[in-house]
Amino acid sequence: MICGDAFPDPATAGLQAYVVGGAVRDALLGLPAGDRDWVVVGATPEDMVRRGFVPVGGDFPVFLHPATKEEYALARTERKSGRGYQGFTFYTGADVTLEQDLRRRDFTVNAMARTRAGELIDPLHGQADVRARIFRHVGEAFAEDPVRILRLARFMARFVDFAVADETMGLCRRMVEAGEADALVPERVWKEMSRGLMSARPSRMLDVLAGSQALARVMPELQAWGPAGADVDRAAAQDLSLPVRYALLCRRSGQREALGRRLRVPAECADHARLLPLLCDGLPRAGEAQGRLDLIERCDALRKPDRFTALLRAASVAGAAVDQTAWQHWVHAVRGIDAGAIAQACAADPARIKAALRQARLQALLA
Repeated sequence: MICGDAFPDPATAGLQAYVVGGAVRDALLGLPAGDRDWVVVGATPEDMVRRGFVPVGGDFPVFLHPATKEEYALARTERKSGRGYQGFTFYTGADVTLEQDLRRRDFTVNAMARTRAGELIDPLHGQADVRARIFRHVGEAFAEDPVRILRLARFMARFVDFAVADETMGLCRRMVEAGEADALVPERVWKEMSRGLMSARPSRMLDVLAGSQALARVMPELQAWGPAGADVDRAAAQDLSLPVRYALLCRRSGQREALGRRLRVPAECADHARLLPLLCDGLPRAGEAQGRLDLIERCDALRKPDRFTALLRAASVAGAAVDQTAWQHWVHAVRGIDAGAIAQACAADPARIKAALRQARLQALLA
């Protein structure tokens, strides 16, 4: 059950409120219940405030329930008023119906609602598309918001048994051809991409972006991503971190730094992407203590051993032969060298400190 109130709620008594969107879809799919989003019909912002709801919306009225803190949005319609995903005018009058609100949504499987009593409201046949495992756009208004291409790609990475309706993919291509994808800002692209990377099969996200021709517009540095997609899928199967998945995605691209700048990725992700190729290139030369030490130092493993361990796992996913236990032993041994004591011993000749420290670290690797 995603709806139904065990006890009367004075804040919502008499309120026409419906659970909408992903919570309804996921319940039909038998997935664990997550956050619920509510739509309210026939109310005004003043009505909601009088009931104790806390306004938090920016472009349109959204309120937090005074007890549950769940989001309640007033039913609204949208009208395109400019280019890109921000070019919309919203209307949230008390005369907006639930069906009008559902018709502004992206996909039929996200355009369903349930009453608090549990009754399904499905004017756009989303339940049939849930059963068929199809993402189908609600209407031609889909073309007004290029973020929906990114959302479709991200949903495909999460719902691995779903397909995209042919007409929906065709519409995405027309949107890209019309230049709508060019209005996407880096922060929004990264937000959707990072969520897709953390889904069950990230390569499906890239399939959609490539198939819709959006990849060349929003991430041209990844147009030769094919083999990297399999690496990222394996990382997802091992539940590896976002920085590791991003590094694997970028590993085969010669434009990692350009992609990072374009998407304004977090520093941790950029660092993993920069260091993974260094690690993979250095592993064949790590049979000798000197090669091992070079790699440990170049990857800054002494200061950040956990990151180095994550990079080793990424290298393993990418096909490198990595003895994780041995590397952890070596890093621990080198980190155990007392650099302060060596510096003190070389106080009379400071120029010897660097060479003496390296020699001590090499001896630790040979022990």
